Amino acid sequence: MSTIPSGPAPAADARDRRREQRGWYFYDWANSTFFTSVITVFGALYMGSVAAADARTDLARNGPNPCVDDLGRDSTLQNCDIGLFGLHFPAGSLWGYLLSAATIIQVLVLPVTGAIADRSQSKKKILGGFAFLGAVSSALLFFVAGDNWELGVVLYMLGNIGYGASIVVYYSFLPDIATPDERDAVSSRGWAFGYLGGGVALALQLAFYLGRDAFGVSESTAVRICFLTSGIWWAAFTLIPLSRLHEHQEPHGREHGSSVLRAGFTELRDTVKAARAFPLTLAFLGAYLVYTDGISTVVTVSAQYGKEELKFADEVLIATILVIQFVAYFGGVAHGLIARRFGAKKTILGSLGVWILVIGAAFFVEAGQQFQFYAVAAGIGLVLGGTNALSRSLYSQMIPAGKEAQYYSLYEIGERGTSWMGPLLFAAVGQATGSFRYAIIALTVFFVVGLVLVALVPVRRAIAAAGNQEPTVV
Repeated sequence: MSTIPSGPAPAADARDRRREQRGWYFYDWANSTFFTSVITVFGALYMGSVAAADARTDLARNGPNPCVDDLGRDSTLQNCDIGLFGLHFPAGSLWGYLLSAATIIQVLVLPVTGAIADRSQSKKKILGGFAFLGAVSSALLFFVAGDNWELGVVLYMLGNIGYGASIVVYYSFLPDIATPDERDAVSSRGWAFGYLGGGVALALQLAFYLGRDAFGVSESTAVRICFLTSGIWWAAFTLIPLSRLHEHQEPHGREHGSSVLRAGFTELRDTVKAARAFPLTLAFLGAYLVYTDGISTVVTVSAQYGKEELKFADEVLIATILVIQFVAYFGGVAHGLIARRFGAKKTILGSLGVWILVIGAAFFVEAGQQFQFYAVAAGIGLVLGGTNALSRSLYSQMIPAGKEAQYYSLYEIGERGTSWMGPLLFAAVGQATGSFRYAIIALTVFFVVGLVLVALVPVRRAIAAAGNQEPTVV
């Protein structure tokens, strides 16, 4: 019969903790290029084009070809049907279906990953394994060319599994490397460092992409090279945390091989049952899932709002992405400093208030006024990283010892499982009113509700109920 560990213990020497913390930051720096470059910018641009190439091949056999844009940006892309597993759908819909399928797969994979990580003394190896799975899959997207979009589907799915699972294990290291009083600052710095890394990688890639003619490469080849460099960036910088992090958690059991997987399922079942004993932790998680849906929706629809409602060119939208990335670095650091004085909960509440003001300002941006749009983007950047970073650290205080990875798997799954609500509201209001201005202002409901719910959570009681040491300021 296995024993229940007392939980991870950070190194007693502050210098040793700082060394691990600095290494830990670099995984945020390493993996951010996947979300920023592979998913947000180049993936959405490219995958539909490869699927359309397949449709073009079929259409060429039967007459005139409506799919004429080399990167799939033609307005007739939705007329280019493709098939998978007997299902037929427009090539332009591939990216949306990919995002949905990747979410479903992660809902199945992440809980077991967290349970296994909590039972193992090889958490660092698990982090590295999933990180390199994601990095290699991203790099191999270089070979998705012509009409082999099916290869892109497989690689994208593997990349998402690697990304999501590695994030769960990465988050679970926070109690291992930082004392309760250090976690807000450490989490904020890590998140800020991630935005800086993602911004630097994206800036370099965009410079290459926009200047591709000077290098003598086509548009599609330039995108594929950006996939390759994203994978290399992710893998190379992952070596830093792997060299500096240590194993702190005693394993729950001594299983090996396939028995670890069986024990992981057992552990997950027991955790789900036991979670009901921590209703305040679940209450905070529920509040987080509300406002993080608002955050992710604002980020994902901002380009659509700028293009279709405010009539900005692609160059303005690209510049806006970079503004958000780099300002988010300073915003993340600032949130850590503010939380040190006022506590994470109060800082999160203030940040949610700023979100409401920023979205209100977006409603009044005039069409064609790009500097107004940049100002709103800077406002988003100031609160984007900090809100999520402090949520991550505050949640760590409410997790029962020895269950970090499992509870962070619930954190990640919940975030993905509720991420459809914001886009649905945005689309529905836009359709009903005929204006994306009303659609964007409707998103304030997520921040208002989230603010109220966070305010109602008695954080000190939640920390005490989980049996953790309370930080000086919460």
